[in-house]
Formats: sequence, C-alpha cells, structure tokens
Amino acid sequence: MLKVERLVKTVPGGRSLFGGLDLSLAPGEFVAVTGESGAGKSTLLNLIAGLDTPDAGKVMIGGVDIASLDDDGRTALRRDRVGFVFQAFHVLPHLDLAHNVALPLALQGREARESLNAADAMLEAVGLGGRGGAYPRELSGGELQRVAVARALVHRPGLILADEPTGNLDPETAARTLTLFVDRVRDAGTAVLLVTHSAVAAAAADRTLVLSQRGLIAHG
Repeated sequence: MLKVERLVKTVPGGRSLFGGLDLSLAPGEFVAVTGESGAGKSTLLNLIAGLDTPDAGKVMIGGVDIASLDDDGRTALRRDRVGFVFQAFHVLPHLDLAHNVALPLALQGREARESLNAADAMLEAVGLGGRGGAYPRELSGGELQRVAVARALVHRPGLILADEPTGNLDPETAARTLTLFVDRVRDAGTAVLLVTHSAVAAAAADRTLVLSQRGLIAHG
C-alpha cells in the first residue's frame, strides 16, 4: 500500500533529517514510528502525503508515484486513498458531527444523503450513534478524536496517516480512544502509519520503527 524508497530531506541550516530512508507497508499493516522530538516524524508524514517535497527519493501510494502527479493529482490521491488523524483533531466547529464526518465523501462529489447516511453509520461505529446533529463544542476531547477517526475511515481509504492521535488526551481517555482506533482500522483492513511518542500507542502496532539520523530502525 505504501512504499518509500531512498527518501532524503534536509531542513534549513543543512541538517539532514533522514538520508536514503526506506519504508513499506502492506495492505492492512499497522506500523508505528517513534523517535525523539525533531527527528522528523511529522515531516515524514508530510512527505508521504505529498504536502512537502523530498530532496530525493520516491513515495508511492497504491503503486502511484506521487512525484508524477501535479497539485490537483496529489489532492485527488489524498482525497480518495488517504485518511488523516491528527493530535489537534481538526474537526470543523461550524459543522455538526455528521457533516464533519461526511466531508471526505462530499469532496469526492458523493450525493448528500448517501454521504450523511455513511457518516451516521461511522458515528455509530465509534460510539457516537444518534449524535450527528451535535456540534464539536458540545464534545469532550476524547469524543472529538472519535469523530476524527470516523472521518478518516468513512471513505474507506487504503492508508491512514496518524500524527500523535492521543497526544492531547488524558491517559485514561487516550487508552480508550486508542483501543477504538485500533479496532476500527483492523475492521476496515486499512494500512496505518502512526507517529507517536507514546510507548502504549506504539505497542498497538504490528511493528515499531525508531526514526533516527541512521534511518528507520526496528524496535526491539
């Protein structure tokens, strides 16, 4: 589902975050990436998503080399094949929960009623059934992250990129949210690349890699 080959990226000042990095995820595989702050974990996600450009190397999603695409093509690839879960939720405050979750389907041009029905089903799957008409201001942090998980999965992407998805939650809420996230992505058969500082979150993955200047090193 994801293949990264010989990825090179330097930051201002000439510091290399990683040089010649390789990574692959099979369909349905769950991989966690850990590492110290500043190691480049979030930059790696941005490069994979086509939101940043590497100095060298190749990123392929579903067999498509994102460097071969123009801006519109990369946008379409993200819209159709990738789901995102962020630490800060990025739930839109002016939309109710159903319309927040339905947003990826709306961007695909799907019919409104079909999109909202799918959103309601995903809200049910994450334990928020019947609350599609509520607004984000009415929810706790853990509930907002459940909405973000539902939105990431509603269009059935092949790959989810998750950046510290439990980082803003207290430990108990983080544990519950992580369990729900893992259960839902396993049910969907979606490949996941999770970057995290949390050993608990990383332990939920099939394998854990540590990002360093030497590249990605298998943990343990």
